Amino acid sequence: MELRHLRYFLAVADELHFGRAAARLHIAQPPLSRQIRQLEEELGFELFARTARRVRLTDAGRAFRDEARSLLGRLGDAVAASRRVARGEAGALAVGFVASATYGLLPRLYRRFRERLPDVALSLTEMSSAEQVEALRAGHIQVGLARPPVGDDALAVEPLAEEPLVAALPARHPLATAREVPLRALARDAFVLFPRQPRPGWIDVVQSACAAAGFRPAVAQEALELSTAVTLVAAGIGVTLVPASAQALRLAGVVYRPLRPPAPATSLLALTRADEPRPVVERFLEVARAVVGPPPR
Repeated sequence: MELRHLRYFLAVADELHFGRAAARLHIAQPPLSRQIRQLEEELGFELFARTARRVRLTDAGRAFRDEARSLLGRLGDAVAASRRVARGEAGALAVGFVASATYGLLPRLYRRFRERLPDVALSLTEMSSAEQVEALRAGHIQVGLARPPVGDDALAVEPLAEEPLVAALPARHPLATAREVPLRALARDAFVLFPRQPRPGWIDVVQSACAAAGFRPAVAQEALELSTAVTLVAAGIGVTLVPASAQALRLAGVVYRPLRPPAPATSLLALTRADEPRPVVERFLEVARAVVGPPPR
C-alpha cells in the first residue's frame, strides 16, 4: 500500500464518482479504477459498492475513510513540523555563554530570538570559554558565546562584537578620577585575576594586554567569575581589566575608567561545530548578527 492509494481512495470517497474523482486527481478513470481494485485486494475487503448508476461506501469503506483521512492529516502535520525544523524555525538549541556576555549582548539577543523564533526551545548555560569548547566537542551545546583565546582550531569561530577593555579600580584609587588611565600606570598595582586553569581563559587576555604595556601583573587574588572579581576590586583588594560592557555591573566602591588609546580590546565570539551544520544554529547566528549590527568601519 502506498500513500497515493490512500489519496485516490479519499478522492473517490469524497466524490462517490470515479469520473469526477479522476478529473480531480488529473488522471484517467481506468487507471484510477484499477488502483482502487488493487487496494481492495490488498485490504481483503470492498471499500465501495458499485452499481451501473451509483457508487457508495461500504461500512468498512466508511471506517477506512475516517482512518485514512486521519492518517494523511497526521502525516501532513509531521511533514510541516519537520520542514520547520529543517528551516531552523523549531526544535531545540543549547547555548553556552561567558558571564561577561550577560552585560551587553545576551539579554537583547535572547529577547529578539524569542520574538522571531518562539517555537525553538532555547536553553542557556553559563560556562567559561574552555568549558564551552569541551561542551561543543561533546555535543552538550550547539553554540558558544565565548571570549578569546579559544584554543581549538576544529571549531568554527565567528567574531560577533569587539569592545575595549576598561580598568576596574577601587573608588579610592589615585587614578579613580582620571579621565583616562595609561595601562602602564597600573604596573605597581596588585591585580584581581582569574585562575590559570582551565586555559585558555580571561587571564590570558589580561596578561597579554599588560605585557603589551610592558609589565607582568602581580596577583593579589584570584576569582572564578568576573562579577566576583569586580566585588573584590570594590573591597580594595586590587585592580583588574574588564570588557567595557561589564560597566553595567554597578557596585559601591568600584569605578571604571577607559584606558588611554590605543586601548586593548576583546571580542565576543560565536563558537559552533564546523562539522555539524544545523539550520537552528544558523538562525541563532542570524539573530545575533542583527542584534550586534554591522561591524564598525
